[in-house]
Parts: sequence; structure tokens; C-alpha cells
Amino acid sequence: MKAIIPVAGAGTRLRPHTYTQPKPLIPVAGKPIIASIIDQLIEEAGIQEFILIIGYLGNKIQSYLEERYPDLNMEFVFQEERKGLGHAIWVAQDSLKDSDEVLIVLGDTIFETDLRSMLKVSDSCLGVKKVDDPRDFGVVEIDEKGFIKKVVEKPRIPKSNMAIVGLYKIADVPALVRSLNHIVENDIRTVNEYQLSDALMHMIETGTRFQPFKVNNWFDCGKKEILLATNAMLLKRMGYATADISEFENTIIVHPVSIGQNCNISNSIIGPNVSIGDNSSLNYAIVSNSIIGDYSNIEEIVLQRSIVGSDASVRGQYQSLNIGDNTEIDFG
Repeated sequence: MKAIIPVAGAGTRLRPHTYTQPKPLIPVAGKPIIASIIDQLIEEAGIQEFILIIGYLGNKIQSYLEERYPDLNMEFVFQEERKGLGHAIWVAQDSLKDSDEVLIVLGDTIFETDLRSMLKVSDSCLGVKKVDDPRDFGVVEIDEKGFIKKVVEKPRIPKSNMAIVGLYKIADVPALVRSLNHIVENDIRTVNEYQLSDALMHMIETGTRFQPFKVNNWFDCGKKEILLATNAMLLKRMGYATADISEFENTIIVHPVSIGQNCNISNSIIGPNVSIGDNSSLNYAIVSNSIIGDYSNIEEIVLQRSIVGSDASVRGQYQSLNIGDNTEIDFG
């Protein structure tokens, strides 16, 4: 089985970080989002063949993946114009012709589910989870036999709260290709884009059977708050946090944290839920629930729920105080 990972988006919700760094390469819990996704697909599903649909800053993604995974079979397809997820998969259709089944995983989505069980299902499957407000998602409606009868993209009046979470197992690749060609050739768009959900609906209408597959958790890492929540969640998992941390000068480490190589940390309190990239320097800093990139310099500051990019320098205001009794000072 091949996995298709679309990573052509511009990541506008994570600016300014995505002006110079593609969203899939933003680090979470010590490694880029795309690495967490691929590692999960390798370890839990045994997938060794990948199709990456690249666009904005795609050369950086390709260079990183080719260096990190030299033994994987990877193909890179360039999407010149971003016209929706359906269009992205349509652009890669020539790479799918020799596949019986494919797994489509969005390149900014980290999920918790039983992938092995999903792949054993003979029908096509859509990963789903209940949400409070389904109007911002693709939504599925399920019939009395437990199969998906309808797929709607961002419904104004939802008839279901089961959202599609960016995980799709397609057991009939030719039917997917036919339906993608149908929506593109007939210019069928939703929210002015060629949506994968419209192609999936066409597959259902022409006889393909889909089952819903419930996902325990999923994190769409397109916003700062969700990125930080994902960082905290992954650090609590086995294998993400740094277990053997060297003693840093006059520094307290509050686990879980991930600290990269060749970091210089002194006179600080780090954690919990902090990821620090390689070759970064922190001095007189208190950092919690934050992500710090490579080669960054943090001094004399308290950071909470913050994301600091690579090669960044953040320096606070150093105070030397002589305060008497019964005094209250608020620097906020």
C-alpha cells in the first residue's frame, strides 16, 4: 500500500513561522510534523512507499525527507496551483495507477487511532470523530447499516457531528481517480475549490462502499494553540521526550521536555511540555508549554505558551531591585 501525503499548503494560520519554513517542517516534540506522521505510518502500518504532493517551499520538504529517509520509496509531485485537496490528489493520479489501495493522510494532521485495524477493513474507510461544531469540517452522514451515505464539505446546517479528520483509506483506487476526474472535468467546486469530499461523494453515488472508522484523537496543527497542545500530548508518549538529560548549570528541568543536541542552558527553569531544538542557548529563562527552534538564543525572560522559530533571539528586561517591606510591584 502507498500513502499519499499532501503538503502543498502555505500554512497561513501559522505565520510568521511559515513565511520561511513550510508548516510540515515545524518541530513538535523534538521533530517536524511530517516526520511524526511518516514514522507513525512506518511503525504502525508498515508503509514504505510514499507520494508527497508539494508546492509552497516544497524543495525544503523534499530535501529534508530525502536526507532523513534515504531508504524509503518516495515520489514528489508538484502542485503548481492550490485548488483544493481534491485537486492535489488529482494532480498525483499518474502515481496511483499501479496501486490497489492507498492511504491519504494530511501533512499537518497527527492522529491517534488503530491503523492496523483500519487497514484490515476490506471496504474503503474514512477516519471520523465527533466534534462540537462541524461547520468547519467535512462531515459524514451514516445510514442504518453503519455505512457512510453522504459526505458534505463544511455544511452550513450540519445533519451530523461526525467530522472527517484527514485520514482516508481508499480500497478502490480506479474509482477514486474516476471521481476526481469527474469533479475536475465538470468544474464541480465547493468553497471555490475542488474538494476531496465531493469526489468521495461521487464514489458513494457510483457504488463504492465506505465505512466510518473512529479516531481517538486528532490534532490539526494549523494553529498555534493546537500546535502547542500536540507538542504536550506527544511529549507524554513513549519515545518523544528526552529521557537522559545532561545536568545543566543551575537549571531545573520539569518533565516532560525534549532538548536537542549541543544546547547550552544555564540558570533556568525548563518545562513542563517544552521542546528545544539543536544548538540553542537559554540563560536566566523560565520556559513552559513552548516550542523553541534550532540555534535560538533566549535570555532573561519568562515564556509561556510560546513558539520561537529557529535562529531567533529573545531577550527580556533584566531587573535589579532593592524592595522594602509591604511593597507590591506589577511589571505587567
